[in-house]
Amino acid sequence: MFSHLVRIIFRNRPGILAGILLITAFMAWQATDVKLSYDFVRMLPGNDRGYLEYEKFKKMFGEDGNVLVIGVVNPEMFQLNEFNAWYDLGNDIKQIDGIQEVVSITRAVRVVKSDSLKQFEYLPVVTKKPASQAEVDTLKKQILGLKFYEGLMYNAESDAYLMAVTLDKKKLNDKSRTVVVNKIHQTAEQYRHQTGHEIHYSGMPYIRTLMMEKIKKELYLFIILSIAVAAFILFLFFRSLKIVLSSLVVVAISIVWALGLIGLFNFKITILLGVIPSLIVIIAIENCIYIVNKYHWEFRLHGNKMKALSRVVQRIGFASLMVNTATAMGFAAFILVSNQMLRQFGIITSICIMLEYLLTISLLPIIFSYQKPPDKKHVKHLDNKILSKILNQIIHLIQYKRAWIYGVAGVLVLIGIAGITQMRTSGKVVDDIKTSDPIYVDLKFFEKNFGGVMPFEISIDTKKKRGVMKMQTIEKIEELQQEILKHKEFSKPLSLSELMKFAKQAYFNGKPEYYSLPNSQERNFILSYFPRKSEGKTTVLNSFIDSTQQFTRVSFQMADVGTNDMKRLLDSIKPKVDAIFDKEDYTVNITGNSVVYVRGTEFLIKHLFMSVAIAIVMISLLMALMFSSLRMIIVSMLPNIIPLIITAAIMGFAGIPIKPSTIIVFSIALGISVDNAIQYLSRYRHELRVTGGNIKLSALNALREAGFSMIYTSIVLVLGFSVFIVSEFGGTQALGILISATLFIAMFFNVVVLPSLLLSLDKFLVTKAFEGEPIIEVYDGDDEGNGHYNREKK
Repeated sequence: MFSHLVRIIFRNRPGILAGILLITAFMAWQATDVKLSYDFVRMLPGNDRGYLEYEKFKKMFGEDGNVLVIGVVNPEMFQLNEFNAWYDLGNDIKQIDGIQEVVSITRAVRVVKSDSLKQFEYLPVVTKKPASQAEVDTLKKQILGLKFYEGLMYNAESDAYLMAVTLDKKKLNDKSRTVVVNKIHQTAEQYRHQTGHEIHYSGMPYIRTLMMEKIKKELYLFIILSIAVAAFILFLFFRSLKIVLSSLVVVAISIVWALGLIGLFNFKITILLGVIPSLIVIIAIENCIYIVNKYHWEFRLHGNKMKALSRVVQRIGFASLMVNTATAMGFAAFILVSNQMLRQFGIITSICIMLEYLLTISLLPIIFSYQKPPDKKHVKHLDNKILSKILNQIIHLIQYKRAWIYGVAGVLVLIGIAGITQMRTSGKVVDDIKTSDPIYVDLKFFEKNFGGVMPFEISIDTKKKRGVMKMQTIEKIEELQQEILKHKEFSKPLSLSELMKFAKQAYFNGKPEYYSLPNSQERNFILSYFPRKSEGKTTVLNSFIDSTQQFTRVSFQMADVGTNDMKRLLDSIKPKVDAIFDKEDYTVNITGNSVVYVRGTEFLIKHLFMSVAIAIVMISLLMALMFSSLRMIIVSMLPNIIPLIITAAIMGFAGIPIKPSTIIVFSIALGISVDNAIQYLSRYRHELRVTGGNIKLSALNALREAGFSMIYTSIVLVLGFSVFIVSEFGGTQALGILISATLFIAMFFNVVVLPSLLLSLDKFLVTKAFEGEPIIEVYDGDDEGNGHYNREKK
C-alpha cells in the first residue's frame, strides 16, 4: 500500500502542493467565520429532567443569569457629593444601549398606598438629583427605613452598597454583550476616578464576558508560544534552519486547517476549542521529528536522498498512521460524552490529528525532495552521546537490575493508589480562575457582603389559578425562606413573601416596624390593594408570578459552592421543601443557574470517567489489530494505564480537584502515551523475525532503535504541553502540568518497564498469535535496514 503511496507522492509533487494550497486557502476562508462562544456552556443533555425544569423556569420568568452587579464600600454614601455620584452612575448606566434596568439605593422604588384608588402604587424614592445635604438626609431616612432593600442594595454593617444592572436578554448571548459590559465598566471607572472608591464587579454576564476575553487572548498566546517552543526544540535537536522552517510550514498549515474545521462545522470557540491549535502544533512537531529522524537515519545508511525519502514513507507510513489513530481515539472518546462542548472538542481534534498525519506524511517528504541532501552535521544528532549514554544505562538496568525497576514501579503504583483516595471533586463556576484574579476577588466581596451572586431559584406550582395569592401559600414561602437562610451561603431572597412584607409596611404608612407578613385581620385589606396581573398592567408582581398567578418563584443569590457543598445544601433543603409544601397541592422545583451548573458538572465528571474507559477499550482494539495477542495487549496497555493512576495521585496530593478541565487529561494522555508502546512493540516483533525468535536480542535491538524516537517525542510532548502552564485559567494550567507529568511518567514505563516485562515474561508473551501475521502489519521492515544497522553498530 505505502509502496504505491510513495510513487503517487513523488510523481505528483506539483499537483499535491497545489491541492494542499487550495485546501489551505479554503480553510483560511472558513477560519474567518470562527466566532467566540458567548453562550453559557450547557453541560446537561437536552432530555435531562433538571435541564428541562430550568428551561421551563426561564420560559416562564425569564433569564436568571442576566444581572451584573457593581459594589462599593463607602461609609460616606449619604454625603451630598457621594450620593449624587452614585445617583449619576446609576442613571448613566441606564442610558447605555442594552440595559433593561438599574436598581440601587438611588433608583429604589417604594410602595405607596393610594386610598383613592384602593391599590398600591410603585413610585421612585429619589425623584430628582438632590441639591442639598438636607435633601440627602431626608432620603437617607426613607431609604434605610425600607427594610425590603436591606441586605439586597446595602449592608448596614459593612457600609457596602450594590447596584444591580439587568441586561437585555437580546444582548446576553452574543458579541454585543462584550460591548455593553465594557461600556458599563468604563462608566463605573469614571465614578472610581471621581470618588477614589474601589469598585467591585460580578454577576454571570460579567464573569462570562471576562472569561471569554481571556480565552480569546490565550488563543493567540498559546499559538505563538507553541510555535516558539516547537522551533526551539527542532533547532535544538537538528541544528538546521531548513528543518525548522520546513516543519513550521507543516505546523502553520495545520493551525489554519484546525481553525478552518471549527468554522466549517459552524462551532464557536470555547475554553476547550481554544486550545486545539496549540494541541495540533504539539502533535505536528511530534510527527515531523519522527519523519526527520527516520529520513536522516536512512540517508546515513546509503547517502541517496530520494531513496531515503521513499523508505520513510514506505516503512513508517503505516506505523505513523497507527500512532496518530491511537492519539485520535483518545480524543474521539469525548464524542460519546453527552456534552456539546466536549463532543465538539472530540470531533475537531480527532479529525485534525488524522488530517495532520496526511499532511505531514505527504508534504514534508516533498519539501525535503526539493532541498539539498542533509550534511554530516545535520545527522550528528543520531549519535547524540548524552542520549546514547542514557539509553545504554537503561539497557544495562533492563538486563541486570529488573528487580529494582519493578520495585520502583511498584512503589509508584502504591503511591498512586494512596493518592487516589485523596482526590476530591469541584464544580464551581469560577473553578478555573486563580484566587488572585480580580474576578475571584470581586466575587468574594459580594459573597461576604451580600451572600453571593449565583442564581438559586425555587419554582412553585400551586396547581390552581390565583393560588399564589392565597395567604397560606405566602406563609409557606416565608417558612421555606427562613429555613434556607439558616445556611450562610444564601443572600436575602426576592419573593412574593418579601413583597407582601413591603406592602404591609406601605399600608401602615411606611413604618419600618411593620415590615412583616400580615396577620389574619390585615391580609384581606392588604391583598385587595394588589393589582390583578390579568389586568395587563406591568407591575412589580410580574417578576414573581406568571399571568395565571398559579406559579411563583423564590429567588436567592448564593455563594459559588462546589458539587460537595451544593449536594449538602440540597440534601438539607429538599426535605424542608417536602415538609412545608404538600405534594398533592404543590409542585416545587429547585433550579437556577448555580444548581444546573453543579448538576451538570457531576454529570460530566461521571461521563468523562466513562470516556477514559472507552478510550482504553478503543485503543486496546487497535492494538489487537496490530499484535493479535491478548497477552501482549495487556502488557502493552499496562505501562500506559499505570501513569494515569500516578497522575490521579498527583491530583489527590496536590489538591487539584476532579472537574471537567482536569478529567479530560486521562483520555488525552492515554491516546498520546500509547504511541511509544506501538513504536516499540512494532519494532520488537520485526526484530523477532530477523533474529529468529531471540527474545532478549530482539527486545534490546528494538529499544536501541526505537528508544531515541521514544525519548525525543516524549521530550517534545512534555515541553509542548508545558506552554499551557502560563494560562490564567487554573483548569488549562492543570491540563498542561498533568499531561506533561503523565507523558513523562509514561516515557519511563514504556522505555524501561515495558522491555523489562518482555524479557521477564519471555515465552509467555511471545505466542504464535504474536509472531504470526497480524490483521494490520504496522512496520514494513527490511533485513538490511535499521535493525541490521543497529546490530552492526552493537
